[in-house]
Amino acid sequence: MQTKLARIAEIAKENPKEQFTSLYHLLNEELLTQCHRELDGNKATGVDQVTKAAYEENLELNIKDLVERLKRKSYRPQPVRRTYIPKDEKSKRPLGIPSYEDKIVQLGLNKILQAIYEQDFLNLSYGFRPGRSCHDALKALNRIIEYGKTSYIVDADIRSFFTNVNHEWLMKFLGVRVTDPNIQRLIRRFLKAGVMEQGTWELTETGTPQGSLISPILANLYLHYALDLWFEIVVKRACRGDASMIRYADDYVCCFQYKDDAERFYQALVKRLAKFDLQIAEEKTKILEFGRFAEENRKRKGLGKPKTFDFLGFTHYCSKSSKGKFRVKRKTSGKKFKSKVKAFKEWLKAERHQDVKRLMKTIRAKLIGHYRYYGVTDNSRALSVYKFQIIKALFKWLNRRSQRRSFTYDKFNLFLKRNPLPEPKIYVNIYG
Repeated sequence: MQTKLARIAEIAKENPKEQFTSLYHLLNEELLTQCHRELDGNKATGVDQVTKAAYEENLELNIKDLVERLKRKSYRPQPVRRTYIPKDEKSKRPLGIPSYEDKIVQLGLNKILQAIYEQDFLNLSYGFRPGRSCHDALKALNRIIEYGKTSYIVDADIRSFFTNVNHEWLMKFLGVRVTDPNIQRLIRRFLKAGVMEQGTWELTETGTPQGSLISPILANLYLHYALDLWFEIVVKRACRGDASMIRYADDYVCCFQYKDDAERFYQALVKRLAKFDLQIAEEKTKILEFGRFAEENRKRKGLGKPKTFDFLGFTHYCSKSSKGKFRVKRKTSGKKFKSKVKAFKEWLKAERHQDVKRLMKTIRAKLIGHYRYYGVTDNSRALSVYKFQIIKALFKWLNRRSQRRSFTYDKFNLFLKRNPLPEPKIYVNIYG
């Protein structure tokens, strides 16, 4: 199967205009069994409540039956189960959890589409792509600002992108490369499967649910045609100075040498996104002076320090190295910091009655997970403050495990010596 997918990737790379008319047969027993093996058995279940372990009890029969239904075109995706996770202090992000069998098929589809579109997607795109990460996007943005001619940033946010994806446009974009009618029908069925929330089914006329295994590549496909190619082919050519963009899913930052280029781009962006039924969140969008020359320019004009912008959970700001050279530095954004601390406190409140050893093991894992993402160059202080907040919350909730106060400060410090929490660590060198 890997050989077949590699061959598809090779054809897609060699022939950028090649249209793939026969892909559906690749959703066979071999590929779908491989997808089952790769799925995480600890993830939340969909509306059918079927787990990986339960599906595995009759794996061979289940996969055979699934393939037969796919061949007969009688396979029907189930509605996704809607749940919510915290987005920030004031709002929650809706997730759509597919049923287990739908996860298998979606992962298979994802592998097929990825083989084709990884050859087409541009270098400026980093989200949900193999071998690319948030940290890679941060490093690329850092190089553009520090070593390029960036003097202005357009920090633009698309309003509720995943819920506003236009299905007809998405199918047109898909049809540029994938003309297999069976693959198209299957993807359309996933898009139209609907959402189940508290026992009520809701039609999905737009959007692709976050949480779905196929949503990331469909989102990248949509923005590849709606935004990336337009920026690379039209916008950059129309600019009198340098222009660059870094995109991670629907989160992106555009860098310009000249202010008038940035302003023209912003006006054109509003119209461009509207064409594809997308809107800019104007309250979150700004053009700001930022880069090597911004501080000097603003000082000369009496405007104070350059403003900051947020990208991928970090606040980026202009600063200097120990040798006095211009540096872009970043720290955990205030909004993300607050939401992470709040989420941890809520989790700890709910789980405080767990066995202490098990509880501390989980807390250590959560802290290391936080450090691994936010532990980037120049962000040591924010990591230390986060650990301090976690320790405060731990002291509070361990003392509420019973009616009697469990710890004094001295006893709690002794407890932490016996059950040490990991120290903050920089895991990612932005210049590495």
